[in-house]
Amino acid sequence: RTDQQTVEAADGLENASSSARRSGQTSLLDSGEDFEVVDEEDFDEEPPPLEDVGGGMEKSSDETAKRSPHEEPEAPAQLDEWLDVLGNGQLKKKVTAPGKGRASRPQKGQNVRIHLKASLVDGTLVEDQPNFSFTLGDSDVIQALDLTVQLMEMGEKALIQSDPKYAYGDRGSLEPRVPPNAQLSLEVELLEATDAPDVELLPPAEKIALASRKRERGNVHYQRGDYAFAVNSYSIALQIAESSSKVDIRPEEEDELLDVRVKCLNNMAASQLKLDHYDAALKSCVSALEHQPDNIKALFRMGKVLSLKGEYTEAIQTLRKALKLDPSNKTIHAELSKLVKKHSEQRGAEQAMYKKMLGNPSSPGATPKPQAKSSWGLSWKWLFGATAVAIGGVALSVVIAARN
Repeated sequence: RTDQQTVEAADGLENASSSARRSGQTSLLDSGEDFEVVDEEDFDEEPPPLEDVGGGMEKSSDETAKRSPHEEPEAPAQLDEWLDVLGNGQLKKKVTAPGKGRASRPQKGQNVRIHLKASLVDGTLVEDQPNFSFTLGDSDVIQALDLTVQLMEMGEKALIQSDPKYAYGDRGSLEPRVPPNAQLSLEVELLEATDAPDVELLPPAEKIALASRKRERGNVHYQRGDYAFAVNSYSIALQIAESSSKVDIRPEEEDELLDVRVKCLNNMAASQLKLDHYDAALKSCVSALEHQPDNIKALFRMGKVLSLKGEYTEAIQTLRKALKLDPSNKTIHAELSKLVKKHSEQRGAEQAMYKKMLGNPSSPGATPKPQAKSSWGLSWKWLFGATAVAIGGVALSVVIAARN
C-alpha cells in the first residue's frame, strides 16, 4: 500500500460524519484474549489510492473562464455508454438515467445517500438498501462505490460492474453474503449529498458513536489484509475522538473517548507493523502509553517493534513489564522467549567478533599445539649445577685452611 493512501486519510479527517457502513465482522484486535490477529496472506494486487480518480470532479468557474476558446468542453456522459473508470477494464460505469448536471456532483467528505442494489453476475440479489448512507472518500464502503459515486450527478441512476478487486476480493463477505472472488453488478441512484457536521458541535454520545464506527471499519480492513485502508480509517476515528468539544461533556464520556483513542492507536500500530512502518508504529505505541502507561497491548506491540528495529535490550524490558501485568499470557511468554534467545545469539556473535579483532581468533575446543622444549632450559640447569660445585669446592678449601 502506498504512502499516498495514508495522506488521503489526513484529507478525510476534517470531513468525517456520523454515517458509516455496518461492518458485520468482529475484530480480534480488541479482545482480551489475543494481542495480534493471525498473520494474513499477502495480496499481490494493491488497490489504487482514491485520489487517483479526480477527473470527475467539477471544474471551477475561473478554470472554465481561462479555458482556451479552441478547447472543446468535456462531453456529458452518454446513456448506455460504458465508462472505464480506472482504465484497466476492472471497474466500469454506465448511466441509465441522467442527473442534474456536473455541478450537482458530490464532493469528498460529504455525506451521500443512495439507493443501492447489489447482485452477482448470475443475477442473485445480495443487497438492497433504499437509503444507504456513507461518507464519500472515507473508505466506509467498497472501492467500487467510493470511486464511482463521486462521478455521479444528483438524481442520476447508474449501473456499475466491478471486479472482485474493487468489491470484496478473494475473501468474500458475510454481510452482505458475497462469495470469494465474486464480480458484482451494482445499481445505484444518487439521492442526496450534504456537508458533514462539525464534530466539535456534536453531542458527546454521537461523537463516541461516530469514532467507534470509523474504528470498526478499520478493523474490517485489517482483517481483510487492507492495512493501508485500515490506517486511513483509524486515523479518521482518532481525529474525531481527539477533537475538542464546544458542548458540555461529562467525565465518563471523556473516559469513553479516551478509550476509543487508545484502541485506535493500538490498532493503528498493528496495521503499521504489517506495512513495515516501524517508526510510525513505535510512535503510535508511545502515544497509547502516554494515555494508559499500563496498557498491555501497547506494551506488547512496542516490544515487538523494538525487537524488529534490533533494540533487543529495550524490547526485553518492555515485554517483561507487559508479562508482569499479565503473567499468564502465552503470547507474551512466547515472544519474550524468542527475543531472549535471539539476544543471546547476538551477544555470542559480538563476543566472537571482539576476540578476532583483539588477535585471539582461536575457536572454542581447539587443542593447543605442544611447544618444543627450549635448549635454554637445559643450559641453565647445567650452569646452575656447575656453580654449586664451584661454591662447594671453595667452601671446603676455606675449612681445610682454617684447620691448618
